[in-house]
Amino acid sequence: MFWKIVGGLLLAWVAFMVIGSIVGFLAKAVFWIAVIGGGVFVGAAAYGALKSNKRKQLRS
Repeated sequence: MFWKIVGGLLLAWVAFMVIGSIVGFLAKAVFWIAVIGGGVFVGAAAYGALKSNKRKQLRS
């Protein structure tokens, strides 16, 4: 009975380790995708602002 409990705990520990590594990898991947997407968005916004600034002039 003791070895069944130890085996069950070991199996649960291994399962949590595998699930944790998968979730950790996905969290890192989503983070870097968000960082790259944010950089592209900021670059596109800056390019659009500079490009539209040349075409339009504010009258005062």
